[in-house]
Amino acid sequence: MKYNVTINNKVYEVEVEKGKANLVRTTDVVAAPAPAAAPVAAAPAAAPAPAAAPAVAVAAGSTPVSSPMPGTILDIKVTVGQQVKEGDLVAILEAMKMENEIFASKSGSVAQIIAAKGSTVDTGDAIITIS
Repeated sequence: MKYNVTINNKVYEVEVEKGKANLVRTTDVVAAPAPAAAPVAAAPAAAPAPAAAPAVAVAAGSTPVSSPMPGTILDIKVTVGQQVKEGDLVAILEAMKMENEIFASKSGSVAQIIAAKGSTVDTGDAIITIS
């Protein structure tokens, strides 16, 4: 018994004999037009992404602690005015589905928190400043 089978818009003639199957490609068989697709309901709108960290001028005399890579700020571990030592944990950045700890680059007082929890940052964007 022979059957015409369409796979990826190519028509194949399949011959089946008592438990055996042979696949023969035929180019002279014309494929029937595909049936019209049913209308698809519109997908619900996705929630808006958190806003990117704003470009903020770093105060004179302050040192920025910058993002080493693009990602999303998961948590800010310091507050304005808090004393930090070089190497203290100041923020958690999610990048490439990994949590990355961001550390203070110098000792001092947190002068400004620039990136908010949930905001996205690019490489080199200031997260906080230390004076």
